[in-house]
Amino acid sequence: METLNLIRLIAGCIFITLGIIGFLLEVLGVYRLHYTLDRMHFAGSGDTLAFAEIILGAVIINGINFTSAKLVLVLIFFWFASPVSSHLISRLINYTEEDKEAHFHVCDEEESKELIDTK
Repeated sequence: METLNLIRLIAGCIFITLGIIGFLLEVLGVYRLHYTLDRMHFAGSGDTLAFAEIILGAVIINGINFTSAKLVLVLIFFWFASPVSSHLISRLINYTEEDKEAHFHVCDEEESKELIDTK
């Protein structure tokens, strides 16, 4: 029984460490990228993955009980809320951005039809 607890502790610590590394890589990517939407994409993806790893590590360490169920519910809520909020913020940035052409090519209606027809 003691060996099983040690294995659970090690597995949980590995997942928590992977989550912390994911958050650190996310912070590095957010500071390294220049355009706001690139930063939003990196932050949203990194948050979802790193948070899931940390919660999974806490569930493994804690074992199967009511606290673990609450942690899983928090994770499920975060998985629904984080992408939706990132999407809404990025749409707001896209509508209010004045200098889009400096970051990417904006197609007019004819160009977009040509792109669709070539596929």
